[in-house]
Amino acid sequence: MNPIEPVLAADTKERILDAAEALFIEQGFAAASLRTITARAGVNLAAVNYHFGSKDELIRAVFTRRLEPLNRERIALLDELERNAKGRALPVEQILEAFLISGVRVARDARRGGTLFVRLLGRAFAEPTEQVRQLLPEQFQEVVARYKAALALSLPALPERELVWRLHFIFGTIAYTMGGSDVLQLTSSHPLKDEGNDAETLIRHLVPFLAGGLTAPLAGAEGGRKSRRQNSN
Repeated sequence: MNPIEPVLAADTKERILDAAEALFIEQGFAAASLRTITARAGVNLAAVNYHFGSKDELIRAVFTRRLEPLNRERIALLDELERNAKGRALPVEQILEAFLISGVRVARDARRGGTLFVRLLGRAFAEPTEQVRQLLPEQFQEVVARYKAALALSLPALPERELVWRLHFIFGTIAYTMGGSDVLQLTSSHPLKDEGNDAETLIRHLVPFLAGGLTAPLAGAEGGRKSRRQNSN
């Protein structure tokens, strides 16, 4: 085998992945066709079939390329925090920061996807196709289980079912925030474009907001009845 051939094959595969990533952001997962992707990548359809086999597998490869190293880093950060804590519960804010900081590093590094992949993740959560709905839980299963366990240790009075609901809202907030800052501009009385896209600023505002949701007191049955009575008067 010519030693150049594997290099060329790898380059072709990366060009297809890069083109697919960009077009999924621009057009969505359903609308971006293989023909459009191959045209953007400068390859023929046979190259996609050779490397990926189908559009569904191409979508999977786009996410796997970025998410596997991202989630390994998230788990490594949590491992380090837990080793240093020596069995003690971690502060909720520290757990949230560990989860978010890896995403910040990806957003800063074009070689790992940069802001393009952050936008793609935001789109995936906001406008998921059926295949993406199945794919993302697979990709996040281990990292979510680890961070959920860490939060459960930090919030022992919070019932497991309530923690699940709060995590649902947290991941939805993170996904929306990652997807853009249009509402931030709408609700502000002065331009916040640069601030809204700055990773450190997002984390500085996002961590206490998310921590507040996680640590909020449980709504008691009596409190709920009182609230309904007040609303009816």
